[in-house]
Amino acid sequence: MGLTADVLAIDAGNSKTDVAVVAADGTVLATARGGGFQPPVVGVGAAVDVLAEAVGRAYSAAGVTSVAHVSACLANADLPVEEEQLAAALHARAWGTTAEVRNDTFAILRAGVAEPRGVAVVCGAGINCVGMRPDGRTARFPAIGRISGDWGGGWGLASEALWYAARAEDGRGEATALARTLPAHFGLGSMYALIEALHLEHVEPDRRHELTPVLFRTAADGDPIARSLVDRLAEEVVAMASVALGRLDLLGDPVPVVLGGSVLAARHPLLDDGIRRLLSERAPKAVPRVVTARPVLGAVLLGLDHTGAPAEVQERVRAYFEG
Repeated sequence: MGLTADVLAIDAGNSKTDVAVVAADGTVLATARGGGFQPPVVGVGAAVDVLAEAVGRAYSAAGVTSVAHVSACLANADLPVEEEQLAAALHARAWGTTAEVRNDTFAILRAGVAEPRGVAVVCGAGINCVGMRPDGRTARFPAIGRISGDWGGGWGLASEALWYAARAEDGRGEATALARTLPAHFGLGSMYALIEALHLEHVEPDRRHELTPVLFRTAADGDPIARSLVDRLAEEVVAMASVALGRLDLLGDPVPVVLGGSVLAARHPLLDDGIRRLLSERAPKAVPRVVTARPVLGAVLLGLDHTGAPAEVQERVRAYFEG
């Protein structure tokens, strides 16, 4: 008897989409990669079309046309109402009998824990935090920028560094080596030159994210302003984690706090040490860990949680993606 497809897992970020088709015994039948998922830019229908292209290739490779359950972890699904809208769009595609949509931060959390229990803080271009318990309770934040109280992420750090460096150069603010190191990254001699280059787009605006590693290097060299920004990010990470743990009544339990995203996965010593120190003060039993597994693993595991797959099936899938 041939294998029956059990779960279609989708992990869709702003820049890329990963999908996997998994059988009931944990065999990964096929995987595929597609483009970024950006419903705020192109609309829900066109964004789901991008998913459909990758899903179609995976289904063709797996030799299936449908699955029991679709587990989709999607960027830009920041509010429950957005998750509901996107779930309806996936239902309409008839890729599976049932479908569940979550924010993509849940994929990183589930990829980093042995059971659906813990908290994850993700810091890449932006910052977000979610938590879950096996009984289905979750904790989350809107995470849609400053209007929802967010601070941090690679883009935010770069913007803050530019602000301090500009004020240092023209005398409005304290001196900081950032006034030298930020323009030097682009081969420029002053913050004025960098401001002009960014404003006139002689340096592409999207390249601002390159300044985040420069900030961390400047902080490691002892610059007080740069260090203060790294310290503030550590504070933000721990504030989100400790609040989520408290909402789930997990502050007193030895549960994982998963750290993911490009900024946290880089393991910058000042940031890493600051997070661990603050976490030990506010949630002494929490166990911080950096996750490096592909987030699509988390989407698969969430799907297998839904279908009630036994632990050995989940371990088979984990071994595939982590091997």
